[in-house]
Amino acid sequence: MRSDVDDAKVSLRVELAGRTDVGMVRRSNQDAFAVVESLGLAVVCDGMGGPAGGDVASRLALESFLEVVRQEIEASRSADSGRAARALCRAAAAANRAVRARAGYDTRFRGMGTTLVAARLDGSELAVVNVGDSRAYLARGGEIRQLTVDHSYVGEQMRKGLMTEDEAERSPYAAAITRAIGIEDDVQPDFYTEPVEAGDVLLLCSDGLTRHMRDEEIAKVLWDAKATVEKICERLIATANAHGGTDNVTCAVMRLGVAGAPLRG
Repeated sequence: MRSDVDDAKVSLRVELAGRTDVGMVRRSNQDAFAVVESLGLAVVCDGMGGPAGGDVASRLALESFLEVVRQEIEASRSADSGRAARALCRAAAAANRAVRARAGYDTRFRGMGTTLVAARLDGSELAVVNVGDSRAYLARGGEIRQLTVDHSYVGEQMRKGLMTEDEAERSPYAAAITRAIGIEDDVQPDFYTEPVEAGDVLLLCSDGLTRHMRDEEIAKVLWDAKATVEKICERLIATANAHGGTDNVTCAVMRLGVAGAPLRG
């Protein structure tokens, strides 16, 4: 999908695609995603709380997030720099309330939750919101950089210098997250802004991808100049599955170009 996103200073064309896969081990897919070309928006959620609870949490969070972010963007058409921050953070809070409310009146889903990572192109700036260990990456000039911080036990241990990357991968607590949508009454999302330019590629993904692919492997796939964004998603998922596919795998890719000029692929 392709769309032009404009402000008074710059016009960038955004090409978006997303894919999800159950993986090679799990029986159900608890991930959910959306890409909305008219808003330059991508969202990925990774549910938890059992086969039923995880699926419900991720889809409910996604639906609530999309509803509120659309309302916020429509209500704030001014060009102030805080519009994307308000929209994404209020939408994350709404997603949290929706999951908490469902778990509150339906005991089957007590304790369910989900990660959430979302990004929106706003002029020449990318706004990113994150809760949990699903990630956002920015690829530029053949290199890749993680924009988000993992809200996970092993992530915290690595940041404190108490665990190496290899130790984190082998840890029995590798899947333990410290922050999620739906777990507490109030959610504390991280919010980031990043200046972007034509040629940049953004990846949002669940940890089913990053468990099986190192950053440098992901970068090689993102920088295939001949591949469409749809094909990039398919190759990322196929690689994760070929390396074991122990979890559901979801990715959303956003590639930027100059408005009016053809994109690669």
